[in-house]
Amino acid sequence: MLGSTLLSACSSTSSNTQSFAVDNTLAVEPATFNYASIYGPRLDSEIELPAFDYAKMDERFLRQWVRYPRSYKPGTIVVDNSGPYLYLVQSGKRAIRYGIAIGKEGHAWHGNAIMKWKQKWPTWTPPQEMIERSPKLAEYEDGMPAGIDNPLGARAMYLYKDGKDTLFRIHGTNRPYSIGKRASSGCFRMINQDVIDLYARVAPGAQVVVLPAKDTQDLNSV
Repeated sequence: MLGSTLLSACSSTSSNTQSFAVDNTLAVEPATFNYASIYGPRLDSEIELPAFDYAKMDERFLRQWVRYPRSYKPGTIVVDNSGPYLYLVQSGKRAIRYGIAIGKEGHAWHGNAIMKWKQKWPTWTPPQEMIERSPKLAEYEDGMPAGIDNPLGARAMYLYKDGKDTLFRIHGTNRPYSIGKRASSGCFRMINQDVIDLYARVAPGAQVVVLPAKDTQDLNSV
């Protein structure tokens, strides 16, 4: 399944989205994150990143501490395709949970990978098949410059498997209200302020586990 979706990875800017059902994961340390502060505007690498209006987002997709009973070592990134959430595993059976957007039906994948390298304010180059569908994107065939309009957002983390680039990324987005939905062509989108936070917490070589939807358990039952 991975091989069949590689060519379309990270190529979608579609607004065609699908909502998910409510997840009842128990939050802990709810006062840890001051949303007005962490989602506020900032100057980042000389780029002005605007504030994210978190009040318009379903609260469960905002950054928070949660209980996390799965047995992954601290520092592991776990992507839950059913959430959809991304967990950064911490010690003491806890994790930092971020809301994400995942691949539209037919573009999702699961398995293990390594975050081999990461980049601040990356350029974005649409795949050739995407240019063929939308010829106006030809102006970016050599890459769209970094900035708040770039589909990869403020950060990108590149996933490799068996030494090969999967073409899947964990990255920011210029469509933050797609978070919580199936909206991409396979990559994992995050609110820009959240992907900046994750980027600062992980180093190249981090383990990444992408869970299939059917493998997700109700954490409240643990």
